[in-house]
Amino acid sequence: MAAVVSAAIKANICGDGAMITNTPNNSTEFVRSHVAVSSKFFHLLPNTAVALVIGTVVFWSSAAQSQMLAMTSEGNAVASIFREVMPDRGANSNADIDQQTTARSRRQTVQYVTTEAPGTIVVDTPNTYLYFVLGGGKAIRYGIGVGREGFTWSGVKTIERKSEWPDWTPPAEMLQRQPYLPRFMAGGPGNPLGARAMYLSGTVYRIHGTNAPDTIGKRVSSGCIRMLNDDVIDLYGRAQVGSKVAVLPMERRHFAQSTFTH
Repeated sequence: MAAVVSAAIKANICGDGAMITNTPNNSTEFVRSHVAVSSKFFHLLPNTAVALVIGTVVFWSSAAQSQMLAMTSEGNAVASIFREVMPDRGANSNADIDQQTTARSRRQTVQYVTTEAPGTIVVDTPNTYLYFVLGGGKAIRYGIGVGREGFTWSGVKTIERKSEWPDWTPPAEMLQRQPYLPRFMAGGPGNPLGARAMYLSGTVYRIHGTNAPDTIGKRVSSGCIRMLNDDVIDLYGRAQVGSKVAVLPMERRHFAQSTFTH
C-alpha cells in the first residue's frame, strides 16, 4: 500500500517538484478512485506470483533435461569407444545371437577324421570352429570368434593354465593400440574374458568366453579364441592342463559333417 500511495503522490508531482493542486472537489470520490486502483493491483499479485513460479519451474526443468541429454550423449560416446572389448551385454546371455548364427555355432558332435589324439583341441581359424577330438572319427564342434585381419596366427601350443571367471589385464601391445582400455578388470559377468579361460603356452592368447555372444562366428579379436560362455564351460571341463592345441592357419580349411546335436 505504501508503494501505491507513493506512486500516487509521484503521479501528482510536476516536473519541477510542485504539487498539483487541481484535485477533485469531492475528496471522498478521490480516495475511492485510488483505493479501486490499489485493489485491482493487489488482485493481480496472486496471479503474477503463480506465473512467476510456473515460469521458474519450467526454466529449471528445461535446464535439467538439457543437462541430462548432454550427459546421455557423452555416455553413449564413451560406451561406443569400449564396444569392441567391453560391449554392454550380460555375460550369460546367448539370446542376442540371430537364429542363423545360433544354428551354425551350436555345439554338436560331428564326424571328424584326424590323426590327432583324443583330447586334442583343433582351432579351425578360417571356418571359425573349434574341435575337441573324441576319437573314433568324431569330435565336438564349437562355434568360435577369431582374430580380425592382421591378428590371426597358427601353431601348436598347450594349455598352460586354466581359470574360472578370470581377471583381465590387457597386454602392453593392446594398450598401445587402445590406450583407453582399463589396466585391470576383475573377473565377473562384465569381463570380456567371460566365464572361463584357458591360457596357451608361450603366448598372450587364450581360449576364453565372452560377454559379446554376437561376435561368435566373426573375426573381431586381437588373436584370442572366443567361445560362448556355455561352450567354454563345457570345454573347460573336458580339456586338461597340458592338452595339445593346434591352431590352423587361414589358408587351411577343414570340413566336418554334423551327425547329431550334443
